[in-house]
Amino acid sequence: MPSKSDRKPSKRHADILRIVGSEGSCTIAELAERLGVSQESIRRDVRPLTQSEQLVKLHGAVCLPWHHDEAPFEKRMRENSKEKRAIARLASQQVMDGDSLMLDTGTTTSLLARELLARKNLTVVTNSSDVARTLATVNGNKVFMAGGALDGDNGGAFGSSAVDFMASFNVRYSFISIGAIDARNAAMDYRLEEADIARVVLRQGQTSTIVSDHTKFNRSGLIRVTGFDGFDRLITSAIPPDDISQQLAKFNVQLEIV
Repeated sequence: MPSKSDRKPSKRHADILRIVGSEGSCTIAELAERLGVSQESIRRDVRPLTQSEQLVKLHGAVCLPWHHDEAPFEKRMRENSKEKRAIARLASQQVMDGDSLMLDTGTTTSLLARELLARKNLTVVTNSSDVARTLATVNGNKVFMAGGALDGDNGGAFGSSAVDFMASFNVRYSFISIGAIDARNAAMDYRLEEADIARVVLRQGQTSTIVSDHTKFNRSGLIRVTGFDGFDRLITSAIPPDDISQQLAKFNVQLEIV
């Protein structure tokens, strides 16, 4: 006899579609935990949803049909999305109505822009078309978008003209996301043009913040962005390894964990 939790698959169909619709993708294990049923029950429930093409089946997970072939940047937006959103939410609390800020191109800074939709009369400088689209023409904001060579993946503007444009502004807060951080090289990225933008963003903020989830710890990037003396604050999703924590403390970097 089926358990009580297995008696209403149609109700769970709606719940599954709601959860995956919010997250973009979700593992079978996560769905089972959130809905309080077995993984086998979830597998039975998603079978008709994939057959009707409402969901796409992946290895151990399901996603929305239009996310299956999404661009790499959009896929990265879905990776560790809960942690990134929590980081963005905490970072946004620093910014008040009327503040000026600068953001680079990155998945976490894009999520930060969405959190800032609750603010009014911001002055925003960015090289990210996603950030610009999110915050322009709403709530009395003024958005300055750098020009340059447009990246087809992340929609960011790069090159010397973009760097020069960003360097002409002085803002209260600056935020960047990074590709890697370790105790030896501090903040790193994988592309020279993104590292160039990140450096100027950190320099132009009176208070500079790196927003990065814990998966970036002890990765090794190709290009060094800055040492531990080059930023004021790190907002992340877990306590860093001891050697990184020691360097943060040595250079008086404020560490905040969501």
